Amino acid sequence: MEEYKDEINFGESVVKVLKSIYDPEIPVDIYELGLIYDVMINEENEVKVLMTLTSPNCPVAETLPLEVEEKVTKIEAIKSCEVEITFDPPWSKDLMSEEAKLELGML
Repeated sequence: MEEYKDEINFGESVVKVLKSIYDPEIPVDIYELGLIYDVMINEENEVKVLMTLTSPNCPVAETLPLEVEEKVTKIEAIKSCEVEITFDPPWSKDLMSEEAKLELGML
């Protein structure tokens, strides 16, 4: 996907939305949890989110990607959102932000 000229504004909006989505089993948002690997925005304002889950057997494997798509698509001027799930590399606690580790008492 080609990068959008004002990607910073759209990127910030997408990150803000991602930070409002929580893993139901962990009281930390999916962005700080390290589940988001990449966010790409093209010139047509189409968003692609590359993300993972805490495990392949995650109970929200069906619903979490849909929630991401729905919430990102609600951003004004965003045309569409596609979520791709990957397990390469697999998620680990090392991907969590310092903020998330602090929240979970891991620091």
